[in-house]
Amino acid sequence: MSDLFTGLKNKLFGQKVKIVFPEGLDERILGAASRLAKEELVVPIIIGSEQEIQQKAAQLQVGLEGVEIVDPANDSRLNELVQAFVERRKGKATEKEAQSILMDENYFGTMLVYQGYAQGLVSGAAHSTADTVRPALQIIKTKQGVKKTSGVFIMVRGEEKYVFADCAINIAPDSNDLAEIAIESAKTAEMFDMDPRVAMLSFSTKGSAKSPETEKVEGALQIAKERAPELTIDGEFQFDAAFVPSVAKKKAPDSIIQGDANVFIFPSLEAGNIGYKIAQRLGNFEAVGPILQGLNAPVNDLSRGCSEEDVYKLGLITAAQSLNNG
Repeated sequence: MSDLFTGLKNKLFGQKVKIVFPEGLDERILGAASRLAKEELVVPIIIGSEQEIQQKAAQLQVGLEGVEIVDPANDSRLNELVQAFVERRKGKATEKEAQSILMDENYFGTMLVYQGYAQGLVSGAAHSTADTVRPALQIIKTKQGVKKTSGVFIMVRGEEKYVFADCAINIAPDSNDLAEIAIESAKTAEMFDMDPRVAMLSFSTKGSAKSPETEKVEGALQIAKERAPELTIDGEFQFDAAFVPSVAKKKAPDSIIQGDANVFIFPSLEAGNIGYKIAQRLGNFEAVGPILQGLNAPVNDLSRGCSEEDVYKLGLITAAQSLNNG
């Protein structure tokens, strides 16, 4: 396992961070939860029928020592969670509707996080992104001062690591959105022991072209500087000017970023998604994520094609985010 995760494991060992895994009958979830509990990195909370989960674990020969199993239909906290959900939704759900909604494992798991019984949630092995993210946006919501959640990838190759954002959520971010994404992405970088140096990307470097697209990035830079004056950030940059010192010297000689950026903020989702996949497929980088940021408590989404190792790693990341939030 890369140094990226060695550092996280050292931070998490013995912290007893509780992370909800709603998809309790998925063998990848059971395998990862077993490992996380055995290594004392996370206290996994698995949602589902205890009898069915225990039977499945026995079939797979997976030990569940240190794993909590919670059945929504028989949980003593159900009434408390229903009342809290009704209050949180502010008239958008009756008590009867809330009882039905909380039989959905993602909603129940998200309420456990909201009420402080867990510190984060990982889902998506058997659910769509919408099924995972919707309860989080309705219940946990974004942090004060943050209007939208965003999705980053940590790009890892050997000892190299970079943050790419937003590659998962916001299709056409405006200047305010980009500024938020930049600030939150810098915080994510710090979680991975990186000293964030943030580049706002475009097809122009320091005014070499003018268009509404470049002006949007210029505006985002100014907003980010006002909101986080301590942040090392500049733009707008073409990627080579942000990444290659000799190019930076020619194109942006007066910039605080001299080809040494490690956090890259893309101007649109299509640019970010294309960019990380090119680095992954042509550059042989491991793409870790997407990691959702900007929420009051961490909720992260797996791919339905994920492996047990993916679940394990995202469990570690989610737990580490919760320590940072705290």
